[in-house]
Amino acid sequence: MTKKLTRKEFLQSSAGALLGLPLLQGKGARAQATNPNPIVLENAKPGSFDWYPNNPARKQEIEGYASSTSVNRGNFIRFYVNTAESSYQIEIFRLGWYGGVGARRMTDPVKVRGTKQSRPKTDASTGLIECRWTNPYYLWVPRSSDPTNWCSGVYVAKLTALKSKTESFIPFVVRDDARSAAHLFQLSVTTYQAYNAWGGKSLYQFNSTNGRAFKVSFNRPYDDGYGTGNLITEWSGWEYNMLRFLEREGYDLNYCTNLDTHTSPSLLSNHRSFLSIGHDEYWSWQMRQNVEAARDKKAMHLGFFTANACYWQVRFENDYLLQPNRTMVCYKEDYQRDPYYPVLSRRKYTTVTWRDPIVNLPEDKLIGVMYEYNPVKGDIIVENTNHWVYENSGLNDGDRIVGLLGYEVDRIFGNAPAPVTRLAHSPYATETGTNFADMTIYTLPNGATVFATGTIQWAWGLDDLFAGVLHPNYVNPAVKQITRNVMNRFTRA
Repeated sequence: MTKKLTRKEFLQSSAGALLGLPLLQGKGARAQATNPNPIVLENAKPGSFDWYPNNPARKQEIEGYASSTSVNRGNFIRFYVNTAESSYQIEIFRLGWYGGVGARRMTDPVKVRGTKQSRPKTDASTGLIECRWTNPYYLWVPRSSDPTNWCSGVYVAKLTALKSKTESFIPFVVRDDARSAAHLFQLSVTTYQAYNAWGGKSLYQFNSTNGRAFKVSFNRPYDDGYGTGNLITEWSGWEYNMLRFLEREGYDLNYCTNLDTHTSPSLLSNHRSFLSIGHDEYWSWQMRQNVEAARDKKAMHLGFFTANACYWQVRFENDYLLQPNRTMVCYKEDYQRDPYYPVLSRRKYTTVTWRDPIVNLPEDKLIGVMYEYNPVKGDIIVENTNHWVYENSGLNDGDRIVGLLGYEVDRIFGNAPAPVTRLAHSPYATETGTNFADMTIYTLPNGATVFATGTIQWAWGLDDLFAGVLHPNYVNPAVKQITRNVMNRFTRA
């Protein structure tokens, strides 16, 4: 049985969270130490132990959602909160490295009058559950000439019900659209929402009541990860682990969500690379077109530190207030019920898999590999270790990277737009025999390089938060070096 840790014990259970360690640990950070970027400067500020919940609200004592998944510096964002208690406290933290503490306090606690919000009804035809809550808390995100003043990043609004002392989060991204950075780190909020069963419906049968939904709303809390969805889900934490590593290394980052990738092709063109992390399964037509255009026309590098990316096509619709992109649509196997399917001019937007003949755009035409199987639990077997990806890693052909193959994996299917170099070919058992997962890289004639790990659990090799508490410790110096090699090549090129 897992021991219940206090906030401080949990954060210090990670070997990298010992406060005595120097801030800049990796080669990526040392390379930038003479000319620090905003991420380096931001992480030199003191972290805050009190960001992590001691008493999570497991019975919806307090919960909330944001009016948008991201906000640009110099704009407002609203937080809608539900609690039966008379008052609650809200405080804002930015997630990062911060000497291993993992977050920094941005605001003092503010006491707010509580509102017991109405429970939404379920749409009988689509399963849509959409909250129409009132009395939002407004947060102004300032803009100044100092890019570390509300630096672009992943933030959480921490909610505390003042009587029960129960706590939950609302996650959001602060963007800095005016600043060019080397790398654009995308949060996969569409996947968070696809699996989110708050109110009784997700896009999946396994956690839905009386059948799954065909439409899900961003106007509702996330029902896992203390309210953060997949970002800090107790058994995964892929995006957060990679975020901690990249900020510890000092890479020059801006942040966005899938919805920004969907709406803002210009955001992509301000960066040398685009990073897809963890579980990035749900993509719109516009997302894919914008990323492919950045690769093909701007020679933007793509890093897929993930598997099962860009698997389902989705669309977005307005919410009840006519706010755009607040409802996500995905009919999946019930595609004949999708109103776009019967219309020839719209059929390519039918919400099926990208590889389905209706759409006929296999994922590996973008990524180099595409999804094949889950669940998988195994080791990565490396090859072609003379490639620059493996420089200074100490690995030789046939070596194992233990425990990082899973829980979903990709392989080469042969549709990539340029010759693919296979960097790992890893066996795993299935009910019918043995299959293989692949890690790959390819480069277009314009110089754009696309790297794909072919496994979701890559970030567990980079950072040991949750290790030894919720899963084994898979941190691996070779995985860190491979990631540095890819990131450094993306930075320079």
